Amino acid sequence: MMHMNWPVIYPELLLLVLACAVALVDLFVQDPKRRPTFWLAQVSLAVVAALHLLQAHEGVTLYGMQDMVVADPMGHLLAFFSAVAVMVTLAYAQPYIGPRDMLKGEFFTLAMFVLLGICVMVSANNFLVVYLGLELMSLSLYALVALRRDNATATEAAMKYFVLGALASGFLLYGLSMMYGATGTLEIPGVLAAISTGQVNDTVLVFGLVFVVAGLAFKLGAAPFHMWVPDVYHGAPTAVTLLIAGAPKLAAFGMTIRVLVDGLFGLAVEWQQMLIVLALASLVLGNLAAIAQSNLKRMLAYSAIAQMGFMLLALASGVVGQEDADRVHNAYSSAMFYMVTYTLTTLGTMGLVMLLSREGFESEEITDLAGLSRRAPWMAGVMAVFMFSLAGIPPTVGFYAKLAVLQALVTTGVSGYVWLAIIAVLLSLIGAFYYLRIVKVMYFDEPPQGAPAVLQGSGVNALLAVNGAAVLVLGILPSGLMAMCRDAIVKALTS
Repeated sequence: MMHMNWPVIYPELLLLVLACAVALVDLFVQDPKRRPTFWLAQVSLAVVAALHLLQAHEGVTLYGMQDMVVADPMGHLLAFFSAVAVMVTLAYAQPYIGPRDMLKGEFFTLAMFVLLGICVMVSANNFLVVYLGLELMSLSLYALVALRRDNATATEAAMKYFVLGALASGFLLYGLSMMYGATGTLEIPGVLAAISTGQVNDTVLVFGLVFVVAGLAFKLGAAPFHMWVPDVYHGAPTAVTLLIAGAPKLAAFGMTIRVLVDGLFGLAVEWQQMLIVLALASLVLGNLAAIAQSNLKRMLAYSAIAQMGFMLLALASGVVGQEDADRVHNAYSSAMFYMVTYTLTTLGTMGLVMLLSREGFESEEITDLAGLSRRAPWMAGVMAVFMFSLAGIPPTVGFYAKLAVLQALVTTGVSGYVWLAIIAVLLSLIGAFYYLRIVKVMYFDEPPQGAPAVLQGSGVNALLAVNGAAVLVLGILPSGLMAMCRDAIVKALTS
Protein backbone atom coordinates (compact mmCIF):
# COMPACT_ATOMS: atom_id res chain seq x y z
CA MET A 1 0.00 0.00 0.00
CA MET A 2 1.73 3.18 -1.19
CA HIS A 3 0.76 6.83 -0.87
CA MET A 4 1.49 9.07 -3.85
CA ASN A 5 -0.33 11.89 -5.56
CA TRP A 6 0.04 12.52 -9.28
CA PRO A 7 0.99 8.98 -10.41
CA VAL A 8 -2.31 7.71 -8.96
CA ILE A 9 -4.42 9.87 -11.26
CA TYR A 10 -2.24 10.32 -14.31
CA PRO A 11 -4.42 8.15 -16.62
CA GLU A 12 -7.37 10.41 -15.70
CA LEU A 13 -5.29 13.58 -16.15
CA LEU A 14 -4.12 12.33 -19.54
CA LEU A 15 -7.72 11.56 -20.56
CA LEU A 16 -8.82 15.07 -19.53
CA VAL A 17 -6.02 16.69 -21.56
CA LEU A 18 -6.76 14.48 -24.59
CA ALA A 19 -10.52 15.19 -24.42
CA CYS A 20 -9.77 18.94 -24.46
CA ALA A 21 -7.33 18.37 -27.36
CA VAL A 22 -10.03 16.53 -29.36
CA ALA A 23 -12.45 19.43 -28.76
CA LEU A 24 -9.84 21.99 -29.93
CA VAL A 25 -8.60 20.01 -32.94
CA ASP A 26 -12.18 19.52 -34.14
CA LEU A 27 -12.56 23.31 -34.55
CA PHE A 28 -10.04 23.18 -37.40
CA VAL A 29 -11.29 19.99 -39.10
CA GLN A 30 -12.68 20.65 -42.60
CA ASP A 31 -13.59 17.05 -43.44
CA PRO A 32 -17.42 16.65 -43.27
CA LYS A 33 -16.96 13.04 -42.10
CA ARG A 34 -14.87 14.26 -39.14
CA ARG A 35 -12.25 11.57 -39.75
CA PRO A 36 -9.32 13.36 -38.00
CA THR A 37 -11.49 13.93 -34.88
CA PHE A 38 -12.66 10.31 -34.92
CA TRP A 39 -9.16 8.88 -35.20
CA LEU A 40 -7.68 11.25 -32.62
CA ALA A 41 -10.45 10.24 -30.17
CA GLN A 42 -9.85 6.54 -30.86
CA VAL A 43 -6.07 6.80 -30.43
CA SER A 44 -6.55 8.78 -27.20
CA LEU A 45 -8.92 6.14 -25.82
CA ALA A 46 -6.53 3.35 -26.87
CA VAL A 47 -3.66 5.04 -24.99
CA VAL A 48 -5.78 5.43 -21.84
CA ALA A 49 -6.97 1.80 -22.10
CA ALA A 50 -3.38 0.56 -22.48
CA LEU A 51 -2.26 2.59 -19.43
CA HIS A 52 -5.02 1.09 -17.28
CA LEU A 53 -4.28 -2.43 -18.48
CA LEU A 54 -0.56 -2.07 -17.70
CA GLN A 55 -1.30 -0.79 -14.21
CA ALA A 56 -3.86 -3.56 -13.62
CA HIS A 57 -1.19 -6.13 -14.50
CA GLU A 58 1.29 -4.56 -12.07
CA GLY A 59 -1.22 -5.43 -9.35
CA VAL A 60 -0.15 -2.59 -7.01
CA THR A 61 -2.60 -0.60 -4.87
CA LEU A 62 -1.76 3.11 -4.61
CA TYR A 63 -3.51 5.84 -2.62
CA GLY A 64 -3.34 9.55 -3.45
CA MET A 65 -4.94 12.98 -3.06
CA GLN A 66 -5.17 12.69 0.76
CA ASP A 67 -6.44 9.11 0.33
CA MET A 68 -9.46 10.30 -1.64
CA VAL A 69 -8.42 8.23 -4.66
CA VAL A 70 -7.35 4.60 -4.82
CA ALA A 71 -5.68 2.99 -7.86
CA ASP A 72 -6.10 -0.77 -7.50
CA PRO A 73 -6.36 -3.62 -10.06
CA MET A 74 -10.19 -3.64 -9.89
CA GLY A 75 -10.45 0.07 -10.70
CA HIS A 76 -7.89 -0.24 -13.51
CA LEU A 77 -9.58 -3.29 -14.99
CA LEU A 78 -13.04 -1.68 -14.97
CA ALA A 79 -11.57 1.51 -16.48
CA PHE A 80 -9.81 -0.57 -19.16
CA PHE A 81 -13.01 -2.41 -20.14
CA SER A 82 -14.94 0.89 -20.11
CA ALA A 83 -12.37 2.55 -22.39
CA VAL A 84 -12.57 -0.39 -24.81
CA ALA A 85 -16.39 -0.23 -24.68
CA VAL A 86 -16.34 3.50 -25.57
CA MET A 87 -13.89 2.83 -28.43
CA VAL A 88 -16.14 0.11 -29.84
CA THR A 89 -19.20 2.35 -29.40
CA LEU A 90 -17.56 5.18 -31.37
CA ALA A 91 -16.53 2.77 -34.14
CA TYR A 92 -20.10 1.44 -34.48
CA ALA A 93 -21.51 4.96 -34.23
CA GLN A 94 -19.33 6.60 -36.92
CA PRO A 95 -21.43 5.51 -39.97
CA TYR A 96 -24.71 5.95 -38.05
CA ILE A 97 -24.34 9.51 -36.72
CA GLY A 98 -23.27 11.04 -40.07
CA PRO A 99 -26.70 11.18 -41.80
CA ARG A 100 -28.38 12.17 -38.50
CA ASP A 101 -26.61 15.51 -38.09
CA MET A 102 -24.77 14.27 -34.99
CA LEU A 103 -21.30 13.96 -36.49
CA LYS A 104 -19.85 16.82 -34.48
CA GLY A 105 -16.80 17.21 -32.30
CA GLU A 106 -19.09 17.38 -29.26
CA PHE A 107 -20.14 13.76 -29.72
CA PHE A 108 -16.55 12.56 -29.38
CA THR A 109 -15.58 14.99 -26.61
CA LEU A 110 -18.66 14.18 -24.52
CA ALA A 111 -18.05 10.44 -24.98
CA MET A 112 -14.54 10.97 -23.60
CA PHE A 113 -15.93 12.93 -20.64
CA VAL A 114 -18.34 10.04 -19.96
CA LEU A 115 -15.28 7.79 -19.73
CA LEU A 116 -13.50 10.30 -17.48
CA GLY A 117 -16.49 10.24 -15.11
CA ILE A 118 -16.39 6.43 -15.12
CA CYS A 119 -12.64 6.38 -14.33
CA VAL A 120 -13.18 8.80 -11.42
CA MET A 121 -16.05 6.69 -10.04
CA VAL A 122 -14.21 3.36 -10.10
CA SER A 123 -11.11 4.83 -8.43
CA ALA A 124 -12.97 6.67 -5.64
CA ASN A 125 -11.97 6.12 -2.02
CA ASN A 126 -14.19 8.92 -0.72
CA PHE A 127 -17.95 9.49 -1.00
CA LEU A 128 -17.44 12.94 -2.55
CA VAL A 129 -15.22 11.54 -5.31
CA VAL A 130 -17.85 8.86 -6.06
CA TYR A 131 -20.43 11.63 -6.47
CA LEU A 132 -18.10 13.81 -8.54
CA GLY A 133 -17.47 10.98 -11.04
CA LEU A 134 -21.16 10.11 -11.16
CA GLU A 135 -22.20 13.67 -12.00
CA LEU A 136 -19.47 14.09 -14.64
CA MET A 137 -20.64 10.90 -16.36
CA SER A 138 -24.37 11.63 -16.01
CA LEU A 139 -24.26 15.24 -17.24
CA SER A 140 -22.28 14.22 -20.32
CA LEU A 141 -24.85 11.49 -21.06
CA TYR A 142 -27.80 13.91 -20.66
CA ALA A 143 -26.17 16.23 -23.21
CA LEU A 144 -25.51 13.35 -25.62
CA VAL A 145 -29.15 12.16 -25.51
CA ALA A 146 -30.26 15.68 -26.47
CA LEU A 147 -27.66 16.08 -29.22
CA ARG A 148 -30.31 15.83 -31.97
CA ARG A 149 -32.04 19.07 -31.05
CA ASP A 150 -34.58 18.87 -33.88
CA ASN A 151 -35.74 15.38 -32.89
CA ALA A 152 -38.74 15.45 -30.54
CA THR A 153 -38.30 11.85 -29.34
CA ALA A 154 -34.65 12.37 -28.40
CA THR A 155 -35.40 15.67 -26.63
CA GLU A 156 -38.21 14.04 -24.63
CA ALA A 157 -35.91 11.15 -23.67
CA ALA A 158 -33.25 13.65 -22.55
CA MET A 159 -35.78 15.49 -20.36
CA LYS A 160 -36.97 12.26 -18.70
CA TYR A 161 -33.40 11.09 -18.17
CA PHE A 162 -32.32 14.43 -16.74
CA VAL A 163 -35.23 14.81 -14.30
CA LEU A 164 -35.14 11.21 -13.04
CA GLY A 165 -31.33 11.21 -12.99
CA ALA A 166 -31.31 14.37 -10.86
CA LEU A 167 -33.79 12.73 -8.49
CA ALA A 168 -31.60 9.62 -8.15
CA SER A 169 -28.46 11.73 -7.62
CA GLY A 170 -30.36 13.52 -4.85
CA PHE A 171 -31.25 10.17 -3.25
CA LEU A 172 -27.64 9.06 -3.36
CA LEU A 173 -26.28 12.34 -2.02
CA TYR A 174 -28.84 12.39 0.80
CA GLY A 175 -27.90 8.82 1.72
CA LEU A 176 -24.17 9.63 1.67
CA SER A 177 -24.75 12.73 3.84
CA MET A 178 -26.57 10.54 6.40
CA MET A 179 -23.62 8.13 6.34
CA TYR A 180 -21.37 11.10 7.05
CA GLY A 181 -23.67 12.21 9.87
CA ALA A 182 -23.59 8.75 11.44
CA THR A 183 -19.87 7.99 11.07
CA GLY A 184 -18.25 11.44 10.94
CA THR A 185 -16.16 10.66 7.87
CA LEU A 186 -16.44 10.64 4.08
CA GLU A 187 -13.49 8.27 3.59
CA ILE A 188 -14.77 4.84 2.50
CA PRO A 189 -12.29 2.88 4.75
CA GLY A 190 -13.11 5.33 7.59
CA VAL A 191 -16.81 4.50 7.31
CA LEU A 192 -15.98 0.78 7.39
CA ALA A 193 -13.87 1.29 10.55
CA ALA A 194 -16.55 3.43 12.24
CA ILE A 195 -19.28 0.84 11.62
CA SER A 196 -17.09 -2.00 12.95
CA THR A 197 -16.70 -0.19 16.33
CA GLY A 198 -20.45 -0.62 16.95
CA GLN A 199 -20.62 2.93 18.36
CA VAL A 200 -22.64 4.29 15.43
CA ASN A 201 -26.31 5.34 15.49
CA ASP A 202 -27.97 2.40 13.69
CA THR A 203 -31.19 4.21 12.76
CA VAL A 204 -29.41 6.98 10.85
CA LEU A 205 -27.10 4.43 9.26
CA VAL A 206 -29.89 2.18 7.96
CA PHE A 207 -31.91 5.15 6.69
CA GLY A 208 -28.82 6.38 4.86
CA LEU A 209 -28.27 2.88 3.47
CA VAL A 210 -31.81 2.78 2.02
CA PHE A 211 -31.20 6.03 0.12
CA VAL A 212 -27.76 4.92 -1.07
CA VAL A 213 -29.10 1.60 -2.37
CA ALA A 214 -31.96 3.44 -4.12
CA GLY A 215 -29.45 5.74 -5.87
CA LEU A 216 -27.26 2.80 -6.91
CA ALA A 217 -30.29 0.83 -8.15
CA PHE A 218 -31.29 3.76 -10.36
CA LYS A 219 -27.85 3.90 -11.96
CA LEU A 220 -27.93 0.13 -12.55
CA GLY A 221 -31.47 0.41 -13.93
CA ALA A 222 -32.89 -2.14 -11.47
CA ALA A 223 -36.64 -2.32 -10.76
CA PRO A 224 -38.47 -0.46 -9.24
CA PHE A 225 -36.01 2.34 -10.14
CA HIS A 226 -36.07 1.38 -13.81
CA MET A 227 -38.64 3.91 -15.11
CA TRP A 228 -36.10 5.78 -17.22
CA VAL A 229 -34.53 2.75 -18.92
CA PRO A 230 -37.13 1.83 -21.63
CA ASP A 231 -37.91 5.47 -22.50
CA VAL A 232 -34.28 6.57 -22.71
CA TYR A 233 -33.12 3.47 -24.61
CA HIS A 234 -35.97 3.94 -27.08
CA GLY A 235 -35.88 7.73 -27.43
CA ALA A 236 -32.14 8.34 -27.57
CA PRO A 237 -30.35 7.96 -30.92
CA THR A 238 -29.07 4.35 -31.06
CA ALA A 239 -25.42 5.48 -30.86
CA VAL A 240 -26.16 7.20 -27.54
CA THR A 241 -28.29 4.27 -26.35
CA LEU A 242 -25.21 2.09 -26.78
CA LEU A 243 -23.08 4.58 -24.87
CA ILE A 244 -25.59 4.43 -21.97
CA ALA A 245 -26.03 0.64 -22.13
CA GLY A 246 -22.30 -0.21 -22.23
CA ALA A 247 -19.53 1.40 -20.17
CA PRO A 248 -21.74 3.16 -17.53
CA LYS A 249 -23.00 -0.26 -16.37
CA LEU A 250 -19.40 -1.13 -15.46
CA ALA A 251 -19.12 2.19 -13.61
CA ALA A 252 -22.31 1.48 -11.65
CA PHE A 253 -20.91 -1.93 -10.70
CA GLY A 254 -17.61 -0.34 -9.59
CA MET A 255 -19.48 2.26 -7.54
CA THR A 256 -21.62 -0.46 -5.89
CA ILE A 257 -18.51 -2.45 -4.88
CA ARG A 258 -16.73 0.66 -3.57
CA VAL A 259 -19.69 1.99 -1.54
CA LEU A 260 -21.44 -1.18 -0.35
CA VAL A 261 -18.61 -3.73 -0.09
CA ASP A 262 -15.60 -1.52 0.73
CA GLY A 263 -17.50 1.00 2.88
CA LEU A 264 -20.63 -0.64 4.27
CA PHE A 265 -19.49 -4.24 4.62
CA GLY A 266 -20.52 -4.16 8.27
CA LEU A 267 -24.12 -3.71 7.11
CA ALA A 268 -23.90 -6.49 4.50
CA VAL A 269 -26.82 -8.45 5.95
CA GLU A 270 -29.09 -5.38 5.62
CA TRP A 271 -28.10 -4.35 2.11
CA GLN A 272 -28.10 -7.90 0.79
CA GLN A 273 -31.78 -8.19 1.72
CA MET A 274 -32.47 -4.99 -0.24
CA LEU A 275 -30.49 -6.29 -3.22
CA ILE A 276 -32.48 -9.56 -3.22
CA VAL A 277 -35.76 -7.60 -3.40
CA LEU A 278 -34.36 -5.43 -6.23
CA ALA A 279 -33.03 -8.49 -8.05
CA LEU A 280 -36.32 -10.40 -7.92
CA ALA A 281 -38.33 -7.31 -8.93
CA SER A 282 -35.94 -6.71 -11.86
CA LEU A 283 -36.04 -10.35 -13.03
CA VAL A 284 -39.85 -10.54 -12.91
CA LEU A 285 -40.57 -7.12 -14.40
CA GLY A 286 -37.77 -7.19 -16.99
CA ASN A 287 -38.59 -10.64 -18.36
CA LEU A 288 -42.38 -10.24 -18.40
CA ALA A 289 -42.41 -6.72 -19.87
CA ALA A 290 -39.87 -7.65 -22.58
CA ILE A 291 -42.26 -10.24 -24.02
CA ALA A 292 -44.83 -7.55 -24.84
CA GLN A 293 -42.42 -5.29 -26.76
CA SER A 294 -42.50 -4.89 -30.53
CA ASN A 295 -39.66 -2.32 -30.53
CA LEU A 296 -36.22 -3.92 -30.45
CA LYS A 297 -34.60 -1.16 -28.36
CA ARG A 298 -37.38 -1.27 -25.75
CA MET A 299 -37.10 -5.05 -25.62
CA LEU A 300 -33.34 -4.73 -25.03
CA ALA A 301 -34.06 -2.14 -22.31
CA TYR A 302 -36.31 -4.54 -20.39
CA SER A 303 -33.80 -7.31 -21.04
CA ALA A 304 -31.12 -5.06 -19.45
CA ILE A 305 -33.30 -4.67 -16.34
CA ALA A 306 -33.59 -8.47 -16.06
CA GLN A 307 -29.83 -8.92 -16.61
CA MET A 308 -29.07 -6.43 -13.81
CA GLY A 309 -31.35 -8.50 -11.56
CA PHE A 310 -29.17 -11.53 -12.24
CA MET A 311 -25.99 -9.61 -11.43
CA LEU A 312 -27.50 -8.29 -8.16
CA LEU A 313 -28.17 -11.88 -7.07
CA ALA A 314 -24.40 -12.52 -7.17
CA LEU A 315 -23.74 -9.38 -5.09
CA ALA A 316 -26.42 -10.47 -2.62
CA SER A 317 -24.85 -13.89 -2.05
CA GLY A 318 -21.51 -12.63 -0.70
CA VAL A 319 -22.04 -12.69 3.06
CA VAL A 320 -24.21 -15.47 4.49
CA GLY A 321 -23.71 -16.83 8.02
CA GLN A 322 -20.18 -17.86 8.97
CA GLU A 323 -18.10 -16.67 6.08
CA ASP A 324 -14.98 -17.91 4.37
CA ALA A 325 -13.23 -15.20 2.35
CA ASP A 326 -12.92 -17.48 -0.66
CA ARG A 327 -16.68 -17.68 -1.18
CA VAL A 328 -17.11 -13.91 -0.76
CA HIS A 329 -14.46 -13.27 -3.43
CA ASN A 330 -16.12 -15.85 -5.67
CA ALA A 331 -19.54 -14.16 -5.40
CA TYR A 332 -18.23 -10.67 -6.20
CA SER A 333 -15.93 -11.83 -9.00
CA SER A 334 -18.82 -13.70 -10.68
CA ALA A 335 -20.84 -10.43 -10.51
CA MET A 336 -17.94 -8.56 -12.14
CA PHE A 337 -17.55 -11.25 -14.83
CA TYR A 338 -21.31 -11.00 -15.50
CA MET A 339 -21.12 -7.22 -15.99
CA VAL A 340 -18.08 -7.35 -18.31
CA THR A 341 -19.56 -10.08 -20.52
CA TYR A 342 -23.01 -8.45 -20.56
CA THR A 343 -21.40 -5.21 -21.76
CA LEU A 344 -19.55 -7.11 -24.51
CA THR A 345 -22.79 -8.68 -25.78
CA THR A 346 -24.73 -5.39 -25.59
CA LEU A 347 -22.07 -3.61 -27.67
CA GLY A 348 -22.58 -6.13 -30.48
CA THR A 349 -26.39 -6.16 -30.32
CA MET A 350 -26.77 -2.37 -30.46
CA GLY A 351 -23.96 -2.10 -32.99
CA LEU A 352 -25.89 -4.42 -35.28
CA VAL A 353 -29.09 -2.36 -34.85
CA MET A 354 -27.09 0.70 -35.96
CA LEU A 355 -25.61 -1.13 -38.94
CA LEU A 356 -29.10 -2.08 -40.16
CA SER A 357 -30.32 1.52 -39.94
CA ARG A 358 -29.82 3.85 -42.86
CA GLU A 359 -30.61 7.43 -43.78
CA GLY A 360 -34.21 8.28 -42.92
CA PHE A 361 -34.86 4.81 -41.46
CA GLU A 362 -34.25 3.47 -37.96
CA SER A 363 -34.13 -0.30 -37.90
CA GLU A 364 -35.57 -0.66 -34.42
CA GLU A 365 -38.79 -2.65 -34.80
CA ILE A 366 -38.44 -6.41 -34.37
CA THR A 367 -40.24 -6.87 -37.72
CA ASP A 368 -37.41 -4.95 -39.43
CA LEU A 369 -35.22 -8.02 -38.86
CA ALA A 370 -37.61 -10.30 -40.81
CA GLY A 371 -35.78 -12.51 -43.29
CA LEU A 372 -32.40 -11.05 -42.36
CA SER A 373 -30.80 -14.48 -42.91
CA ARG A 374 -31.57 -14.12 -46.64
CA ARG A 375 -30.52 -10.48 -46.94
CA ALA A 376 -27.32 -10.69 -44.89
CA PRO A 377 -26.70 -14.26 -43.69
CA TRP A 378 -23.58 -13.58 -41.63
CA MET A 379 -25.23 -10.62 -39.86
CA ALA A 380 -28.17 -12.82 -38.88
CA GLY A 381 -25.64 -15.39 -37.61
CA VAL A 382 -23.82 -12.85 -35.43
CA MET A 383 -27.14 -11.49 -34.08
CA ALA A 384 -28.19 -15.06 -33.24
CA VAL A 385 -24.95 -15.55 -31.26
CA PHE A 386 -25.67 -12.37 -29.24
CA MET A 387 -29.26 -13.46 -28.57
CA PHE A 388 -28.12 -16.92 -27.44
CA SER A 389 -25.59 -15.29 -25.12
CA LEU A 390 -28.19 -12.97 -23.56
CA ALA A 391 -30.51 -15.95 -23.10
CA GLY A 392 -27.68 -17.94 -21.48
CA ILE A 393 -27.45 -20.79 -24.00
CA PRO A 394 -24.12 -22.69 -24.25
CA PRO A 395 -21.48 -22.39 -25.64
CA THR A 396 -21.79 -18.58 -25.46
CA VAL A 397 -20.30 -16.51 -22.67
CA GLY A 398 -23.76 -15.61 -21.31
CA PHE A 399 -24.24 -19.24 -20.28
CA TYR A 400 -21.03 -19.32 -18.27
CA ALA A 401 -21.78 -15.92 -16.67
CA LYS A 402 -25.21 -17.11 -15.50
CA LEU A 403 -23.72 -20.40 -14.32
CA ALA A 404 -21.14 -18.53 -12.20
CA VAL A 405 -23.89 -16.48 -10.53
CA LEU A 406 -26.03 -19.57 -9.84
CA GLN A 407 -22.97 -21.32 -8.41
CA ALA A 408 -22.39 -18.36 -6.05
CA LEU A 409 -26.01 -18.70 -4.86
CA VAL A 410 -26.02 -22.49 -4.43
CA THR A 411 -22.63 -22.71 -2.65
CA THR A 412 -23.99 -20.57 0.22
CA GLY A 413 -25.68 -23.79 1.37
CA VAL A 414 -28.69 -21.78 2.59
CA SER A 415 -32.06 -23.05 1.37
CA GLY A 416 -33.36 -19.51 0.71
CA TYR A 417 -30.50 -18.84 -1.68
CA VAL A 418 -30.98 -22.18 -3.42
CA TRP A 419 -34.62 -21.18 -3.99
CA LEU A 420 -33.41 -17.84 -5.39
CA ALA A 421 -31.25 -19.78 -7.87
CA ILE A 422 -34.26 -21.90 -8.92
CA ILE A 423 -36.46 -18.80 -9.37
CA ALA A 424 -33.70 -17.11 -11.40
CA VAL A 425 -33.48 -20.14 -13.72
CA LEU A 426 -37.27 -20.26 -14.21
CA LEU A 427 -37.40 -16.53 -15.00
CA SER A 428 -34.46 -16.99 -17.43
CA LEU A 429 -36.58 -19.54 -19.30
CA ILE A 430 -39.19 -16.80 -19.83
CA GLY A 431 -36.34 -14.55 -21.01
CA ALA A 432 -35.23 -17.18 -23.52
CA PHE A 433 -38.62 -16.79 -25.25
CA TYR A 434 -38.14 -13.21 -26.38
CA TYR A 435 -34.49 -13.69 -27.33
CA LEU A 436 -35.28 -16.75 -29.43
CA ARG A 437 -38.20 -14.91 -31.02
CA ILE A 438 -35.64 -12.57 -32.64
CA VAL A 439 -33.80 -15.61 -34.09
CA LYS A 440 -37.10 -17.01 -35.36
CA VAL A 441 -37.99 -13.66 -37.04
CA MET A 442 -34.56 -13.49 -38.75
CA TYR A 443 -34.55 -17.07 -40.02
CA PHE A 444 -38.18 -18.07 -40.61
CA ASP A 445 -40.15 -14.89 -41.41
CA GLU A 446 -40.47 -13.51 -44.93
CA PRO A 447 -38.50 -10.30 -45.63
CA PRO A 448 -40.83 -7.27 -45.84
CA GLN A 449 -41.83 -6.13 -49.35
CA GLY A 450 -39.16 -3.92 -50.93
CA ALA A 451 -36.72 -4.46 -48.07
CA PRO A 452 -33.43 -2.99 -49.32
CA ALA A 453 -30.18 -4.91 -49.31
CA VAL A 454 -28.20 -4.35 -46.13
CA LEU A 455 -25.43 -1.77 -46.57
CA GLN A 456 -22.16 -3.16 -45.32
CA GLY A 457 -19.18 -1.02 -44.39
CA SER A 458 -16.10 -3.24 -44.23
CA GLY A 459 -14.46 -1.80 -41.07
CA VAL A 460 -17.59 -2.01 -38.95
CA ASN A 461 -18.35 -5.50 -40.28
CA ALA A 462 -14.91 -6.70 -39.22
CA LEU A 463 -15.47 -5.24 -35.74
CA LEU A 464 -18.85 -6.95 -35.51
CA ALA A 465 -17.27 -10.28 -36.48
CA VAL A 466 -14.60 -9.86 -33.77
CA ASN A 467 -17.30 -8.94 -31.25
CA GLY A 468 -19.32 -12.08 -32.11
CA ALA A 469 -16.19 -14.25 -32.00
CA ALA A 470 -15.30 -12.84 -28.55
CA VAL A 471 -18.73 -13.87 -27.20
CA LEU A 472 -18.17 -17.43 -28.45
CA VAL A 473 -14.49 -17.76 -27.48
CA LEU A 474 -15.03 -16.41 -23.96
CA GLY A 475 -17.91 -18.87 -23.58
CA ILE A 476 -15.65 -21.80 -24.46
CA LEU A 477 -12.56 -20.48 -22.61
CA PRO A 478 -13.85 -18.26 -19.78
CA SER A 479 -11.15 -19.05 -17.23
CA GLY A 480 -8.71 -16.26 -18.23
CA LEU A 481 -11.23 -13.43 -17.84
CA MET A 482 -12.69 -15.04 -14.70
CA ALA A 483 -9.21 -15.22 -13.15
CA MET A 484 -8.61 -11.53 -13.97
CA CYS A 485 -11.90 -10.55 -12.32
CA ARG A 486 -11.20 -12.70 -9.28
CA ASP A 487 -7.69 -11.36 -8.85
CA ALA A 488 -8.95 -7.76 -9.12
CA ILE A 489 -11.72 -8.35 -6.55
CA VAL A 490 -9.36 -10.10 -4.09
CA LYS A 491 -6.86 -7.22 -4.29
CA ALA A 492 -9.62 -4.60 -3.97
CA LEU A 493 -11.02 -6.23 -0.81
CA THR A 494 -7.73 -7.08 0.88
CA SER A 495 -5.67 -3.93 0.22
